[in-house]
Amino acid sequence: MKILVPVKRVVDYNVRVRVRPDGSGVDLNHVKMSMNPFDEIALEEAVRLKGKGIATEIVAVSIGVPQAKDTLRTALAMGADRTILVKSGDDVSQDLEPLSVARILAKVVATEKPELVIAGKQAIDNDMNATGQMLAALLGWGQGTFASAVRIDEGSALVTREIDGGLQTIRLKLPAVITTDLRLNEPRYVALPAIMKAKKKPLEELALADLGVDTRPHLTVVSTTEPRQRQAGVKVQSVDELLSKLRNEAGVI
Repeated sequence: MKILVPVKRVVDYNVRVRVRPDGSGVDLNHVKMSMNPFDEIALEEAVRLKGKGIATEIVAVSIGVPQAKDTLRTALAMGADRTILVKSGDDVSQDLEPLSVARILAKVVATEKPELVIAGKQAIDNDMNATGQMLAALLGWGQGTFASAVRIDEGSALVTREIDGGLQTIRLKLPAVITTDLRLNEPRYVALPAIMKAKKKPLEELALADLGVDTRPHLTVVSTTEPRQRQAGVKVQSVDELLSKLRNEAGVI
């Protein structure tokens, strides 16, 4: 079984992002970038399936700027067999919309012919949570979203997913698309020797123009603002004063 795993280069989750003075977006100059955490979970699940003898090949795909090669080398260090970079431009501030990404991935799927696509449920930079669903729709494949457990069984994938009422387990006929939630697994620590070996492995590159995908945006970012600063709390002298503030100032009772 071949598994395809899309991985995205995003601002590292430990970094406090800064908004540009003109409000046009997030300032990415001299900011540490890393693999999207949900994509790490997706790749870890693929590596575990290979360790069980279920998967035979793992292909990691990234769509973006040339600097995304570092993300793909991390994927190789984690256990991916091959990587593909679809170069979409040189502007690190330009982010493709989920529909464009899904269309590009559909082209890659048509060439690679994987039996399973495992993707992170969302990217932490835009929180769209849409690419996996759009990809499944374009391919006409079944989909299992927010997966907290995955089991492959006789040409099907059993996916346990978290819903409002608890846990739901669905059976998907392969090929299928699965998007991963936080509770699926804990990605492995990548050791330095694996990183050094990954630097010597070749990376396949594709030009966006060769895929014939229309990536014109349908959305326009009007403005970007930082969240409101949390105000300091106040001390009250009595229960009556607390109730008064909750009723008259906070409006919660």
